[in-house]
Amino acid sequence: MLSSGNRELRSRVAEQKSTHITWHRGHVSRADRERALGQRGVTVWLTGLSGSGKSTVAVAAERELVGRGRLAYVLDGDNIRHGLNKNLGFSPEDRSENIRRIGEVARLFSDAGVIVFTSFISPYRADRDAVRALMEKGDFVEVLVDASLAVCEGRDVKGLYQKARAGEIPEFTGISAPYEAPERPELVLETGRQSAEESTALLIRYLEEQGYLSGPDA
Repeated sequence: MLSSGNRELRSRVAEQKSTHITWHRGHVSRADRERALGQRGVTVWLTGLSGSGKSTVAVAAERELVGRGRLAYVLDGDNIRHGLNKNLGFSPEDRSENIRRIGEVARLFSDAGVIVFTSFISPYRADRDAVRALMEKGDFVEVLVDASLAVCEGRDVKGLYQKARAGEIPEFTGISAPYEAPERPELVLETGRQSAEESTALLIRYLEEQGYLSGPDA
């Protein structure tokens, strides 16, 4: 858990520093965009240990939806750290700011009517809850990508777990830093025993059943 000092720092990082600014609304509503796209915007937040299969499922789901003519996009943890969050490390404070920023980006995607898949370890429950609080009701779908530490280490093609156990990577989730699993996720994908194809199919089925693949007037 974050200490009180870390929580205070996160609060200061996220405070509004700009003044004399006004939110400007456009002439095209979210419902207008969703009707044009024939879908509902949503942030599908995949969380789990490194190697659990988050990116694999996200990329496969994106491909499936785009193949069906839907507008979908993956925000991947490593990719985001190459640009938007290149100035952040892996301390608890930086992890929280990383998730705060991507939550704001995902909110804009959802408002644009996009089905956005986020693939982040996002180890702290409070940070994920803060992103949920940013969103309109129904815009945040938390998905636990569930695989044991042993399974994740066995899939570790990058050798990250080995380096973490050797002390070469500090504050590595699951080894030297905590992971707080969701208490009530909308969906659990048991990727430790399911194939990637099975997990992806379950995720797509959930989106279908919840009406995200239909327009607002369906």
